[in-house]
Amino acid sequence: MQHEFWRDAPATPPTRYEPRSGEQFRRLWPADKDSFQDHLVRLDPESRHDRFGMGVSDAFLASYAERCFGMDDVIYGFFVDGVLRGAGELRGFGHGLPLAFGGAAEAAFSVEKEFRGRGVGTELMERIVRAARNRRAGELYMTCLPHNTPMQRIARKFAAELQHETDQVDAAFRPTAASPASMWREIVEDSASFAIAMVDLQQRKWLKPAS
Repeated sequence: MQHEFWRDAPATPPTRYEPRSGEQFRRLWPADKDSFQDHLVRLDPESRHDRFGMGVSDAFLASYAERCFGMDDVIYGFFVDGVLRGAGELRGFGHGLPLAFGGAAEAAFSVEKEFRGRGVGTELMERIVRAARNRRAGELYMTCLPHNTPMQRIARKFAAELQHETDQVDAAFRPTAASPASMWREIVEDSASFAIAMVDLQQRKWLKPAS
């Protein structure tokens, strides 16, 4: 399929999300796999269809979560009181070059219904775009269903040119080059998020009932 490329995306969205009390955005690590799976399973049937383009079972989601923490996978999460309520995913696309060598990447998003319409998706998108830039991804793609207008609005905030097909809407762009500031910001945030993930993992182990 011939894609029309996005114009250079802005480094930050027009309006940044201001987390409320108990809310946090951070990167997910393998220790967060269970939280990621639980988030996907909580998605209602319509949200699952929007995310995966079809109806999917809990077993499918469990298998999917197992495969989501590879070398070229980056996931950012939106937490509310320690519970993952939204996720933005970046992963290598197809079997081409690794991202660091100019390979292509795809982005995908899921936000639980009661937390939509507040700018969460836009904030997750900003982090995904930054991650793609910092990994020197040559191209970034996103696909959604025609009725998923919220995702299309988010794409346009990042200067997207959308290509409408019969059963889907495609967007693609070439990320701008990474800057020292964008790389440093990700390093600092990832270091903090890794520490938090390790603390959360230990707390879950302590609270887990003895078998």
